[in-house]
Amino acid sequence: MKRTEQISKLNDSNVEWDVIIIGGGASGLGTAVDAATRGYKTILFEANDFAKATSSRSTKLVHGGVRYLAQGDVSLVKEALRERGLLERNASHLAKKQSFVIPIYKWFDGPFYTIGLKLYDMLSKKLSLGKSVHINKEKTIEQLPTIKKEKLRGGVVYYDGQFDDSRLAVNLAQTAVENGATVINHIKVTDLLKDNAGKIIGVKVKDALYGNEYNVKGKAIFNATGVFTNDILNMNDPNHKKTVVPSQGIHLVLDKSFLPGDSALMIPKTSDGRVLFAVPWHNRIVVGTTDILVEHPSLEPRALEQEIEFVLSTASQYLTKKPTRKDVLTVFAGQRPLAAPEKEGESTKEVSRSHKIMVSNTGLISIIGGKWTTYRQMAEDFINKAIQINKIPNKPCKTENLSIHGNIPAEKVDRTNHLYIYGADIPEILKLQQENSEYAEKIHPNHDYTKAEIIWAIRTEMAEKVEDILARRVRLLFIDARAAIDCAETVAKIMAKELGHDNQWIEKEVNEFRDLAKGYLLVDY
Repeated sequence: MKRTEQISKLNDSNVEWDVIIIGGGASGLGTAVDAATRGYKTILFEANDFAKATSSRSTKLVHGGVRYLAQGDVSLVKEALRERGLLERNASHLAKKQSFVIPIYKWFDGPFYTIGLKLYDMLSKKLSLGKSVHINKEKTIEQLPTIKKEKLRGGVVYYDGQFDDSRLAVNLAQTAVENGATVINHIKVTDLLKDNAGKIIGVKVKDALYGNEYNVKGKAIFNATGVFTNDILNMNDPNHKKTVVPSQGIHLVLDKSFLPGDSALMIPKTSDGRVLFAVPWHNRIVVGTTDILVEHPSLEPRALEQEIEFVLSTASQYLTKKPTRKDVLTVFAGQRPLAAPEKEGESTKEVSRSHKIMVSNTGLISIIGGKWTTYRQMAEDFINKAIQINKIPNKPCKTENLSIHGNIPAEKVDRTNHLYIYGADIPEILKLQQENSEYAEKIHPNHDYTKAEIIWAIRTEMAEKVEDILARRVRLLFIDARAAIDCAETVAKIMAKELGHDNQWIEKEVNEFRDLAKGYLLVDY
């Protein structure tokens, strides 16, 4: 997956694409895979890097949504549980079964959650990850060694999925390219092309790295820009009704000592109205999330003080080792692209997480809402809508059993080796280390990431900037922001040598990344 090769396909302005996708997050990349595997001539443009916004900032869960079941949204839960099972099968190197424990402090919560989670199991049918069970106090402490023991009566164990979001995004981009799609990051749609009747016939794009502009014509134009959906809709029609409201959630990343063991903690009811998770991830603990409406979408949202205090104080109510600001290795914020409430004054907690597809008068097709777990179904529905309105010929969806790039049998995934996220590509990374001993060197003494992974990201995963690598190829920014800042220069020098950039580029990239990464720290660097 080389950017220069992908860009070269834009040189012929007479080409008409079947499918043009704006946005390289979960829904956009999923749509590129769906379209390409059906045999449509497909191109995707991402203004920044794949999964730069919402799609790299999730709770790292592939889940049906226990709280949606409590709200009575059974159809959404059924769909998500089915998709959870498919993802675990189609990307076993990235998605896995995760045990969760709900601690019980009131006697009636035990039967209440046990019955609810039995229904959750039942809805997942043959794609169930395991049966929910009620456990006693001793077993609850065994699974959650640092749980608050005062008044603890027991717990309920259930199973959901856990994954690496931006790694899945990169693998989806690779899968799309392997199936004939053209997929390009750092290329921004600057205008929509229309015919004399005002119907959309293409897009105008600009290469954010090198400045070149292109007109690209296509039959079906898809707006998959998440929290930025309104921007493209504005481009299409300045008088359109606001369709997306961003809701912000934050996560704090802590050392594993705050919740040792393999189980995740789930608190179903907090004062925020959302559930609180503490989930093991890359040998750290990700704790979140919050739900706060924000007025404007942001590419780099910042955690609000009230959100940080909420997560720290709520976690402290349940953990014997109480986290403080100085314990936070990284804080990251993400914004969910929720469908704007139908009724005035309706809260985001009442807005369905189901996705919606809209067709504008010009023929622009937009998707809003949804979540990572259901990305494949969202993409299928998106393409089916274009077929339904006669933009493209009818061809059947082929993604239900499609193996995603890197997929290997679940029993062969060794999660004790940090390279497990590369799945089938592991031998190629090891080969790089064998061919050049320098590539076997770590980029930071406290972490296992090696220079070979940087080379691999540049040569095969379209990484163009230091941030692309440290935030979304190797996940160092999301695991330990200080360490990411410390090795930014090392990464920049490797990239400059590989991509032919000068010292001025290195300095600019390092400064840019350090400024960005400081926003992921709670205590000054």
